[in-house]
Amino acid sequence: MSATIDFYFDFGSPNAYLCLRALPGIEARIGKVFTIKPVLLGGVFKATNNRSPVEAFAGIPAKLAYDRMEIERFCKRHGITAFKFNPFFPINTLILMRGAHAAAKLGVLDRYIEAVASAMWERELNAGDPQVLATILTEAGLPTEDLFREAQTPEVKQALIDATQELIDRGGFGIPTFFVGDEMFFGKDRLREVENEFVRERA
Repeated sequence: MSATIDFYFDFGSPNAYLCLRALPGIEARIGKVFTIKPVLLGGVFKATNNRSPVEAFAGIPAKLAYDRMEIERFCKRHGITAFKFNPFFPINTLILMRGAHAAAKLGVLDRYIEAVASAMWERELNAGDPQVLATILTEAGLPTEDLFREAQTPEVKQALIDATQELIDRGGFGIPTFFVGDEMFFGKDRLREVENEFVRERA
């Protein structure tokens, strides 16, 4: 089997952020095995005729209330204390996800993800605004001009398209999605199963 767990990620998903914050505890047990794959959630939704829970369950207040309760439980379970729901949600993440592939090309993906994720889901900033994003990246000491330039190159744009299509081709329909080998797991509440499957297959 693969020595890694593929984690398909988009900054626009609060549940993807929560998974990101839960990873250190899991990796402390099983090793640094998660490979983050930036994709465009909007593209996945369009290709699979899916919608976000906020939109899909807008007419079911009890379901939305339950989802909020599950977020609170997840945060408590994993010791996540800084999460705040972004007031600008939903945010168009195209520039952010192209930026992630640019960051990977420049060798600063981990720092980029940390800067943008914390801005989105802890500092409540509208990271989809290019001016706000530039400030976020500069404050984090990242090469802002280089990232913006690379994000507009055909190579980086195609990398995002390819990663998004890869998830769709593997049967994915939303974010966060994990693959352990060929086994797919969807949603933050499957992290325990992801860990167990990885340990089982490695053994």
